[in-house]
Amino acid sequence: MSKTLICGSIAYDNIMVFHDYFKNHILPDQIHILNVSFLVPDMRREFGGCAGNIAYNLKLLGGEPLIMATVGDDAAPYSNRLQQLGLDARHVRPISGSFTAQAFITTDLDDNQITAFHPGAMNFSHQNHVNEARDVKLGILSPDGREGMLAHARQFREAGIPFVFDPGQGLPMFDGAELMNFLKLADYCTVNDYEARLLVERTGKPLEQLAQEVKALIVTLGGEGSHIYADGQRIDIPGVAPDALTDPTGCGDAYRAGLLHGIAQGWPWQKTGRLASVMGSIKIAHRGGQNHTPTRDNIAARYKIAFNETL
Repeated sequence: MSKTLICGSIAYDNIMVFHDYFKNHILPDQIHILNVSFLVPDMRREFGGCAGNIAYNLKLLGGEPLIMATVGDDAAPYSNRLQQLGLDARHVRPISGSFTAQAFITTDLDDNQITAFHPGAMNFSHQNHVNEARDVKLGILSPDGREGMLAHARQFREAGIPFVFDPGQGLPMFDGAELMNFLKLADYCTVNDYEARLLVERTGKPLEQLAQEVKALIVTLGGEGSHIYADGQRIDIPGVAPDALTDPTGCGDAYRAGLLHGIAQGWPWQKTGRLASVMGSIKIAHRGGQNHTPTRDNIAARYKIAFNETL
């Protein structure tokens, strides 16, 4: 079976809960000499990163994801997990003397968050090369080190591999000219509504014009669904009601796995977008980006209920 190359981050998400309110401890008139400490009795570590999350979801759909990423000296738990899940990690490169990328997220009782992100090994993603991967028919370029994203976009095009440009939280690293070049190299682009506004602002071009640079431009709208700009029209994809609103972390990555699966199958955009919407809905009912475990039949059943058609 042909593989889908997933270029992006492998990361740990360290999530801590502060059983009080930040506003009770951060004094606005003393912000210039800020020195506070939060006791966080609850903490969990989740497996995350865009590449890890997308690959996890694509595997649930029966796809063959091939992860291309960089990790640090602390990657053993994640590497063991990838092996247990049967995810192909032959192109996950260890970077000696570095940490695996990780986020440290502290949440208070108002769901306010203070986050620190350490890119670590991500900064060396350019040491990986797309042409090292074999039997790849489709790819996605998700948030990663800046140099790596620039290089991998060129390498996808040189290798003749169609790919999705998924800049995510990495979008602010690039100026308008660089973003236009990504769109010219890519076959597809997917962003959320905030990133879409930033893309328009940076390039100075309206969304409809940007959509003409690719076969499809997908804009996700959270619970409101998504818009797919393709073939000169906008296809509206409805959101799918989830079982619970538990944690949005990784929902976009689950959606992207649905997109990749539909593209690989050659499905029409409406069906592809609907599957992506179902994947995001399933994920949001679980904490973390990789703790939902539906079977392929479960996913098909959810699709049938949501859209009254078979997957």
